[in-house]
Parts: sequence; structure tokens; C-alpha cells
Amino acid sequence: MGRKAIVAACSLNQWAMDFLGNMKRIIDSIVEAKAKGARFRTGQELEVSGYSCSDHFFESDTYLHSWEVLGRIISHPSCQDILCDVGMPIMHKNVAYNCRVFFVNKKILLIRPKIMLCNEGNYREPRWFTGWTKLKEVEDHYLPRMIQEHTGQRTVPFGDAVISTYDTCIGAEICEELWNPKSRHIEMALDGVEIIANGSASYHELRKMYIRVDLVRAASMKSGGVYIFCNGVGCDGERCYWDGGSMIAVNGNIVSRGPQFSMDDVTVITATIDLEDVRTFKNSMRSRAEMAAATRQFPRIQADFALSEGENYNLLAESKPMDVIMLPAEEEIRLGPACWLWDYLRRSGQGGYFLPLSGGIDSSSTACVVASMCHLICDAAQAGNKTIISDIQRITTQADYIPSDPRELASRLFMTCYMGSANSSADTRNCAAELADQIGSYHLGIVIDIAVEALLKIFSATFNVVPKFKAHGGSLRENLAMQNVQARVRMVLSYLFAQLSLWARGKSGGLLVLGSANVDESLRGYMTKYDCSSADVNPIGGISKTDLRRFIQHCSQKYRYQALDKIYNAPPTAELEPLEEGRIAQTDEEDMGMTYDELSVYGKLRKQNFCGPYSMFCKLLHISSDECPPDQIADKVKHFFRCYAVNRHKMTVLTPSYHCESYSPDDNRYDQRQFLYNAKWHWQFARIDAEVQKANGSILQLKANAVVPKTEFNGNSSQSATSPQLGSLNLSRQNSSGPPGGVQVQMSSAGSPMVRNSNSPRLVRAGVKEETGVSHVVMSSQPSGPPQTAQYSVVVRDPQKRLTVESPEVLDVDPADKRPRYQLREMVKVESEASGR
Repeated sequence: MGRKAIVAACSLNQWAMDFLGNMKRIIDSIVEAKAKGARFRTGQELEVSGYSCSDHFFESDTYLHSWEVLGRIISHPSCQDILCDVGMPIMHKNVAYNCRVFFVNKKILLIRPKIMLCNEGNYREPRWFTGWTKLKEVEDHYLPRMIQEHTGQRTVPFGDAVISTYDTCIGAEICEELWNPKSRHIEMALDGVEIIANGSASYHELRKMYIRVDLVRAASMKSGGVYIFCNGVGCDGERCYWDGGSMIAVNGNIVSRGPQFSMDDVTVITATIDLEDVRTFKNSMRSRAEMAAATRQFPRIQADFALSEGENYNLLAESKPMDVIMLPAEEEIRLGPACWLWDYLRRSGQGGYFLPLSGGIDSSSTACVVASMCHLICDAAQAGNKTIISDIQRITTQADYIPSDPRELASRLFMTCYMGSANSSADTRNCAAELADQIGSYHLGIVIDIAVEALLKIFSATFNVVPKFKAHGGSLRENLAMQNVQARVRMVLSYLFAQLSLWARGKSGGLLVLGSANVDESLRGYMTKYDCSSADVNPIGGISKTDLRRFIQHCSQKYRYQALDKIYNAPPTAELEPLEEGRIAQTDEEDMGMTYDELSVYGKLRKQNFCGPYSMFCKLLHISSDECPPDQIADKVKHFFRCYAVNRHKMTVLTPSYHCESYSPDDNRYDQRQFLYNAKWHWQFARIDAEVQKANGSILQLKANAVVPKTEFNGNSSQSATSPQLGSLNLSRQNSSGPPGGVQVQMSSAGSPMVRNSNSPRLVRAGVKEETGVSHVVMSSQPSGPPQTAQYSVVVRDPQKRLTVESPEVLDVDPADKRPRYQLREMVKVESEASGR
């Protein structure tokens, strides 16, 4: 009986709807897997058609061409004597399914449809596919005649089944099924399945690899066995980047792992496994064995094939457990967007990239991503990657060119331009030029004032008015328009230079314009619609400012770009307003009314925690302190949501960006929300105000109890000498012209506040106990008769305050005399003559 088997996981850089290229890469991966001794090969999800076909899955051509490609693969001489598992879309009984197809030696063994579809984040699988609902059941699937000619089969099993070879049992999961709480690998493992293959299309997000590794380890640990996680790699035509990282786990240990980011079109990893280790591990867990004995059986498809063949297999040493080293976020930013840009460039047919380089953090980060791309290309070319060499020769139109120096390559592929104006500082101009020189880009410095002045003259000639900056006496509306016209001129010039600069230099082709708006600015709307944020692609559009700052530091150390140190320490600014004595007068955080760190928190709460204004305030309330009291938190949350609502329309034209953060505001697919809001948020903000009053009351009550005992006042008493800090209360029913059933409390006093170290006068608590001598008072009725006297217990932060109290609410009924007791809580309006609030 055989013990050792070699299995392979193949990560391919597929391209949606590129059936010829996809077929070639699948065949190449099978050939490489066989060369490494593998007898079982699995690939990524929907590798035949490409995952990101989207609405092309509604077209019958997509299914036709997928079958045609599969027929070529099955019959290819190099694809024999190996059990293969490939992913493709299949129509069964007029229903579209996302499937795995198992075949060996020109015979299809099983078509296994996906059971649990993914419908979150960037995934929309239920739009095109249906999940298989007949668990542990199979049906006959009638093969197209073109496939029958290759296999000699008319029907094959279609459904939830497993493959039984001479020496082991193999099952399949498809991507989401690993992440689901009722994963299919549990049932399969209990039924004796020893090898489970998962073909996935798991796109990259920062720090996501930690989750994948934990899931794969757990999948093979709970019930024992071999778990093969196979993920795609590359940009297949969408905003997402499939970052590879395929891995093979045995009994809870990772024994083989592929690169997370790769410039190779085909990456094959293998592992040698001892099947007896799997069996003894499973049997040693007695509770698992009891559950397995009661498990209902999967349909088993018999395969006349063995993964362990010949005596030499038993002489092989099995793969040993390995440590999994995770990349830090800044390294992921360096590699992921760079690989995505390379795929986009070589598949777009363009000649390079154009970037408006301002000398700030964002555009410098984009420049560093392109620089990283050039480094990766040179490393791959020097390692002999024929595909990279062929592509770069085609892009540069030089048949004998093999890149070796990243700076020299950047001068061919990358053009930067500093678009200065009268509002630009010498510091940013110098930083941009210095960074461009260190990266090696072809750099220009231009002045846009002529174009801006021309546009303003057209406007002034039409309306006979001249708009001015705020610093020159203009209004806020004028000031904003003066900034926007500069930003939009830069966008127009960017596309002009991108289209014609290579022509002007005697070269062929055009350039793709790069954007450099980060995810936080997009979320806040701190960007001009149709300015330089409007570009062909944006490699940093899904990355937060906080991570970009770490990335800048990382590049400064790794690539020795000294200019980045100055850029990192400079305050973020758009430089759209006039300078003051040659220095920057405008900063981003001051303009936005919030810091980038705060924006990052708001973004995560809004998207990851699904918080509206009220829920966000409640989540943030626990961080309140003397420095950031509840009312200040409320103001910040309201300000954020007002800005978000007013600027949400900008997301409808957001430049396609590399998806990197789980709180991206990308309107295209990831963050589907309206773009026309009522920016006043009446109901939501009213709920926040109520919570602020509760929170302030609770906080100040605690402080008051710790400092001064509560003091009672009689409604008509004058100020007491024994309590000069509290002052007097004049209590009376309001007349009929006021709110029905209201009471008015007028307070006045000279003296210091009760609670020390506070500049914000607040009502702490108002406990109301009726002392009128009548059995009850109906507070909602119109008052009548002479004023009635009541006794109140009040604690205040500052007695120099005017309080208007509306509709005290009934707490309960005094059990002694059956009279109602009231408390003034949420309905307290605080008016401060000193602060104007």
C-alpha cells in the first residue's frame, strides 16, 4: 500500500475573457506540476474564464468558450497521467454554476458546483450563479458533443460528491466555503476524505493573509487531513488584485507556501505528504472518530488512478512544517499595487505612466509604487523571466532590451510633472524634483497660472465681476472656486501631456495618467471633482493616509530616497490658496476639520462596523475625556457625516483604484450607497444630541458627587449665604403663550463653579419632586390658576446660566403619598450667554 503522495497547487495570472492565454497558462501549470512529481493538481476559482467576467457570465459565449478550452486541455498530450481539478462556469439544466471539474486521462470524473456563494465586499456571485442546494447528491450532466468526442462520455456526475482513488479520497471546496461557519470540509473530513482542494479567488486586502493562514490551519487541524488552498495572482481586469499566497497544510501545519506577490504568470507549489500520518492523526482524536462513525456518506466517484505510484514514492521525505512569515502592511503596499500597475500597463498596450507630482505624501507614494514596479521588473528580468522580458521589449519598442537598472527603466516608463502655480511653495517644488531624480523618472516642471488666468478672464468678461481668494477679500464661495479651477486645470494638462509627451519626444504610444487621492480623502470628499484625482488608475486610492505615511518611511529606508524624509515631515497641503510671506497658509487637516487619524477611525466604523451617525457616536463615546468631552465627539461625528453626505456624489466618478482597505468608499461595487443625501441628518443628529445630554449628565454627576454634596433649594427662596456657588431658583408655571405644561427655571449667581477644572458649564441632574399639596399634576395640560410652588434638587456646573426646562417626565409614583415624581432629563436646553451656544 502506498504511503507518500505529491500534490500541487497552481496560482495563475489569469485575465478575464482571455481564453487563449488562460488555456496556455493552465497547460503550463500542469506540465510544471508533473515535472515536480505531482499526481494531483488543483487550480484557482474560475481559472478557465477568469474570475472577473462579471456580466459576461450572462452570455452563452462564455460557457461555450470555457467548454472549448476544457476540451483542448483534456486532450492535450502533456495533461495525461495526472489527476486535475480546474475551475470554470457551467450551465446545468439552464442554471449557471461556479464549478470544479475533475478529470484524468481524458475522462471527466466529477463536476462539483459551488454550494456557498460569496455576496459581500467586491463579490457579487449570486448575480450570475446559483448555489447547489442538493447536499450529498449528484445528477447526470449531459456533456456537449465537442467534449464527448474527447472523452467518449455522454454523461458525468454533477453535484456534491468526492473522488475515491486506489489510495486515498479527495474532496473539493470553493473559496467561500472555507470562510463559511458550516464549511463543507468538516463533513468531508468526517466521511474519510483525506485531501481537500480549495480553488479560491481571494483578493488582496492589507493584513488579510493572517486570516487565510488561520483558516487553512484550522481546516486541517480539527479533523486532520491535507488542505490545499490555491489562490489566483495578478490583475485580471478589475480593481482587485489576487495576491497568491497558496498553501498546503497537513494536520494543522503549513508545509508548503507560495509567494504572496509574484511577477510570474505561473507559480506551482508542491508538498509531499504521508497519507498514513493523516490516518493516524484522524484516528487519535476519539471524539472526532465518534462523530465520523455517525456521518452520512458522500457519493463516491471511483477513479482508476493512484496518487502514490511505485516504490520510489515511499522513499521520498515528506514536507516538514514551516514558519509562515507575514509581510508588514507597508511591504504589502510596496508589492501589491506595483504588481497591479504592471499587469495594467502590459495589458493596456500603453507606453508607460504619467503622474502629476506635487511633492506631497500622496503623489510621492504613487511615485514610489511605480519605482517599486521598476525594481520588480528588473529583478524578474535578471532572473530570466521570459514573459517579463518580452512584455517590456514590446512596451519600450526595443527588441533587445533587458532591464537591469530600475532608475534607467523608470526613465523609459515613467514621466512626472510638477504643475506649479503662484500658490506653490519652493519646498514642494524642490522635493518633487529631488524625488523624481532619485527614482529616475523623466521629470518636468511647468507653471499653470497662464491657463488659470485665461479661464478666469472668460468668466470675468461674461459677468463683469472678478472672483477673489478669501485672503484677498473674497467670499468662501469665491475662495473655493478659485481653488477648484487650479485643480481642474491640472487634470486637463495631465491628459494633454500624457497623450502627446511621447510623441513630442519622438516615441510611439501614449501614457496612462495616475491618480493619487487616498481612501481617507475620498471618504471625506476632500478632493475636487475632476481634478488630478480623476485619472486612468489610482494605485493608492484604497489606502489610508496613516498607512501611506508608514509606506513613505519604508521606501525611504529600502530605496534610500532621501527626499522622502522631507516630504514625510512636511504638513499635508493642497497649495491652492495664496502663500503668506512665501510660506504655506493652507493645510489639509485644518481645511477638513479633522485629522487623518480621525478619518481612518470614522471610515472603519462606517464601513466595517456598519455605523450610521448615531451608532458611530455611541461607539466613540467611550473615548470621551476632559480633553474630548461627549459634545466635542458629537460635533466631530456630525461634521464628518455632513461632509460625507455633501461630497458622496464624487464617488460616482472616482478613479478606478487598487482595492486595499476594507473601508473603501468605492461607489462602483464595494460601497454601494446613495449619492444624494439630506446632509442635515435631522433624526440621526437629534438622537446624538439626546445621548450627549445623557453622557454629560452622568459624567458631571460623578464629578459632582466627588466634590460637593447635592443641595436643595426652595423655589421662591433667595440666594443663601451658606451656598453662594449655587444661587437662587425662581420657579413658576409658564403662561399660556409658552409650551403647554412647561416650567421655567431662572438661575443667577455670583461665584465660582462647583466643579473645578472645567470650562464647559453643564446641567448635571435635575430631580423633580412635586410639593404642591395636590394629589397629582397633569404636565401635558395647559396651566391655569395662580403659580404653584415646587421644590427641586439641582446640581449645576456653573450657576451663571439660563436654563429652559421643558416637559419633565414622570419617573414613578411616590409609594408613601401616591404623588408623581418627575425628572428633567433629555428635554433640557442649555443656553450660554457667554459662549453663544
